[in-house]
Amino acid sequence: MKLLVTFVVTLISAVTFSQNISGKAYYESKTTVKMDEIGRKGMDENMKKMIAERMKQYLEKTYILTFNGNESIYKEEEKLETGAGGGMMSMMMGSFSPGVQYKNIETKQILEEREFFGKQFLINDTIANLEWILEKESKQIGQYVAFKATAVQQIDANDLTMARRRKSDDKKEEDEKEATETKTDSSEVKDPFDEIEIPKEVIVTAWYTPMIPVKNGPGEYAGLPGLILELNVYRTTILCSKIVMNPKEAEEIKAPKKGKEVTRAEYNKIIKDKMDEMRENFRNSGGRRGGMRGGN
Repeated sequence: MKLLVTFVVTLISAVTFSQNISGKAYYESKTTVKMDEIGRKGMDENMKKMIAERMKQYLEKTYILTFNGNESIYKEEEKLETGAGGGMMSMMMGSFSPGVQYKNIETKQILEEREFFGKQFLINDTIANLEWILEKESKQIGQYVAFKATAVQQIDANDLTMARRRKSDDKKEEDEKEATETKTDSSEVKDPFDEIEIPKEVIVTAWYTPMIPVKNGPGEYAGLPGLILELNVYRTTILCSKIVMNPKEAEEIKAPKKGKEVTRAEYNKIIKDKMDEMRENFRNSGGRRGGMRGGN
């Protein structure tokens, strides 16, 4: 009951305060990957561990959300290069990592810089209208009281950041597939894209604090009655580690302009076309490394 009263009082007093608020929130993002989802089935464990270590720089990152009452910029904190090397894996992981993200809560606009296989794009979209369910559960995050909210998010079929190894619940279907592949060509290497799947939807769990009355949060997420301090989406956890409120010299928030402007649907089609091209090259090359080159 005390927490409920605190919530109501804080929410009411926040209305007049939110318009003049500004600050920076630092987030630590970590994505977990199961060892059995790395590489192909039967791959040597030492090779899996080496790949996992190289992937680490893409799976553990620090971001900064610079915000005011209605606008924000979310971008990765600059770091020195770790020397993990380039190659196809580096290009693939980098291509699916978002660049600078701008949100305008009032107009519902989100602008996102993306680099996909060496080409720059600027995605112009609207902030996803998630149907948040405000839960009664609360907890302390640092000096802030945070409340739980959940939502179901639909996932685009081309979002490889959500990819997981395909699970086969139907043994008969798996046996028939293997038999067909054997008849076709026993020496043919399996298409790696056939071994992964994208979930149609995931549960999003957020912890927000009305003590910072901005309807904002990390990445594309927003719309709750307070700043999101913690976010759990599928295999990714984003946790706020530091907040600087109302700095004396507030950073100006400017919408990004770099790259060819496209809609989210247009960008997703570009990804699909490239993935289809890579799969075709892979099949034509018989599974050799050259078949996975990015092309033009």
